[in-house]
Amino acid sequence: MSDFSIGEKLKVTLFGQSHGPAIGCVMEGFPAGQKIDGDFVAAFMGRRAPGQNAWSTPRKEADQPEILSGLNADGLTCGAPITAVIRNSNTRSGDYEALKDVPRPGHADYTARVKYGDAWDGRGGGQFSARLTAPLCFAGALAKLYLEEKGIHMAAHIARIGRIEDAKPDAVNPSLPFYKPGAFPVISPEQGEAMRQEIEAARSKGDSVGGAVECFITGLPAGLGGPYFGGLEGKLSQALFGIPAVKGLRFGDTQNFGSENNDAFCIRDGKVQTVTNHCGGILGGITNGMPVYFTVDFKPTPSIALPQKSVSLKTMKETEFTVQGRHDPCVVPRAVPVVEAAAAIILLDLVQGE
Repeated sequence: MSDFSIGEKLKVTLFGQSHGPAIGCVMEGFPAGQKIDGDFVAAFMGRRAPGQNAWSTPRKEADQPEILSGLNADGLTCGAPITAVIRNSNTRSGDYEALKDVPRPGHADYTARVKYGDAWDGRGGGQFSARLTAPLCFAGALAKLYLEEKGIHMAAHIARIGRIEDAKPDAVNPSLPFYKPGAFPVISPEQGEAMRQEIEAARSKGDSVGGAVECFITGLPAGLGGPYFGGLEGKLSQALFGIPAVKGLRFGDTQNFGSENNDAFCIRDGKVQTVTNHCGGILGGITNGMPVYFTVDFKPTPSIALPQKSVSLKTMKETEFTVQGRHDPCVVPRAVPVVEAAAAIILLDLVQGE
């Protein structure tokens, strides 16, 4: 399978580079007969779009997907592959000229050069850029829309910025969504304000800060997934670790003794459920009918305005340089819908396969 593809029955392939003419995706196996809600898709993608606030890159892109195939004359998905493109417009490739010789610390510049040689398109990070999460969010929006009509809902929030943590949802009965549309994606407004101050403090120093996103999914039936390499955790992990800057992933809660961590079974509303939900809704790689939840850790944005040490690949000598370009002081707020998108794609793939 391609490095840019995910899924089996539903296969999503991303294409394009950060500063190329366009980026996009192809969705194969998406169910026929789905009406595409343009407002839903636009609102979902707008949560990821750059240039909207002080905690994101000032690069502005319309991020309006153009659907080239996969719809019939009535605007319904017809069973053919859905192809969508998003034109790139606000690029400044000159900011990346020096990277042909000096790789940025914390980026894929060096490893990409090793793998692809001088042919690699390093402008804006090329095919490694988080710019490709825009078409990922398009595909995720379609998957999420379909799942919601089937009673499967998901919502993510910022769990942490630096060392500042958001309020914790109820793991047994989470109240989705966690915040109002357009708001800073946190449960606690007070913690959200502290997070914004933390991001601004890093930005004002020319630095960056990392954090974490927590995602909850409700409505999944018991029995989804499988043991070992067919487990739901593994399938979600492959998609989630494909998101740029992801460095860690945890399902459920692992900070208790066994006597506390084991979820006692009970009968609730005539169904087998658990009193607590430390397992995150998954046992043996298979859903148990409780809400599924996981936390994704994101590293600080490696492109910072402070001087950094690197090497010249031409002279093979150490050097110091400063990154140019426009970058997020913290990627976490814009990553919230990306986490939802990646999860939605995998879940729709699994739901169809059952």
